[in-house]
Amino acid sequence: MKHEPLIHVGILSAPSITFTLTTPYKLNGQTLTGQQNAVYADGRIRLNGQLYTALLLEPAEGMQASFLLHGVTIGIGFHWQRDEDQCFQGALHIIIEEDKLTAINIIPAEMYLTSVISSEMNATAPTELLKAHTVISRSWLLAGLGGTSTVFSPKERRGKTEDNPLLWYERSAHTHFDVCADDHCQRYQGITRASTEQVRQAVAETCGEVLMYEGKICDARFSKCCGGAFEEFQYCWADTPHPYLHRGRDWVTGKEMSRLPDLTIEAEAERWIRFTPPAFCHTSDPDILSRILNNYDQETPDFYRWEVEYTQDELANLIRERSGVDYGRIIDLVPVARGTSGRLWQLKIVGTQLTRIIGKELEIRRTLSPTHLYSSAFVVDKTDYRPDGLPGRFILTGAGWGHGVGLCQIGAAVMATQGYGYRDILRHYYAEATIESIYHLQNPCL
Repeated sequence: MKHEPLIHVGILSAPSITFTLTTPYKLNGQTLTGQQNAVYADGRIRLNGQLYTALLLEPAEGMQASFLLHGVTIGIGFHWQRDEDQCFQGALHIIIEEDKLTAINIIPAEMYLTSVISSEMNATAPTELLKAHTVISRSWLLAGLGGTSTVFSPKERRGKTEDNPLLWYERSAHTHFDVCADDHCQRYQGITRASTEQVRQAVAETCGEVLMYEGKICDARFSKCCGGAFEEFQYCWADTPHPYLHRGRDWVTGKEMSRLPDLTIEAEAERWIRFTPPAFCHTSDPDILSRILNNYDQETPDFYRWEVEYTQDELANLIRERSGVDYGRIIDLVPVARGTSGRLWQLKIVGTQLTRIIGKELEIRRTLSPTHLYSSAFVVDKTDYRPDGLPGRFILTGAGWGHGVGLCQIGAAVMATQGYGYRDILRHYYAEATIESIYHLQNPCL
């Protein structure tokens, strides 16, 4: 790849889309400005009394032009889900998908990354963290565009049986654009999150840099907080281990302190999760967290170790609603298989009407929470036994926030505040990868 690619980002899907062109845009030679409303109408798009098969609105005065999309949902399915009006630069493409309209932003990769870095974390985060995150976000993006990511299906199954549905989810659910704008891919909120000079500098100084392994761009992954231990790729997605997404401990002081127990063993995992071992991501420093977490992420204060409680009725109803399967009353939640961070990738739900093994980690998190459980690294305590012998209460004690694969955002932030450079941070989380530049721009991010 010698040149910076254009990225097609899916932002919003709805029967009608309201947007405001804050600068002049061109549509089929016509100049438009101000508020517009595009409506799906019997297989066409109605805009200003005319019908179209698709709309391509291009900036009349360069890519610095901007438009506002109204009612964009962020954090879809998560506990911080909300609607926002968001501002974007570049072109706006509106297409028809399944009797709805989809708004797609077309923008150069480096401009896209400037927004991603400000959306994934606070734009005032430490510079070396911003640089590290720019490299991995660029790697993940370009690996998918280049076809080097090993999994490209929206909903794959391994061991496809009624009793053991193991599911995972990937970004190729998007057939008409490269990536979406939400947590399913990478957070991209246009210029709504104020990018600082610090962010622009981080993107410019790492322009074109990616993580490489054996001549291919790495399918780099990241999560909010690993909980002190890194997970491996195959326990969250396809059964294809990536050496650069390795097991390890989020700590480097002293050989003994850095040793990670074998958390695939149930007894070791339970000790680890109930303990709060030192780790880069084990911090509650409000100054550090406020510098790296956006406002909605700061609504989640307990992420290194956490606890969730359900009554019998709450859990039985929750599992039935989230899975669409009636297990009856819940007798037990039994760990079947854990990954290298102690995260469950197979869990047995034992009910009075049905027993079934579910996985992988995201499916477990979705099944056991109204939104998403913080992680699948948890142990279960059953209390308040009822006269019928069933537990009256289930207590889930867990570790970490997210899948735990690749870079740990909280851990990397702490490393940056302790003086580690972005290359040191990347070597810590992707030990087998190298950093290489695959394209150059004359005036990056200007």
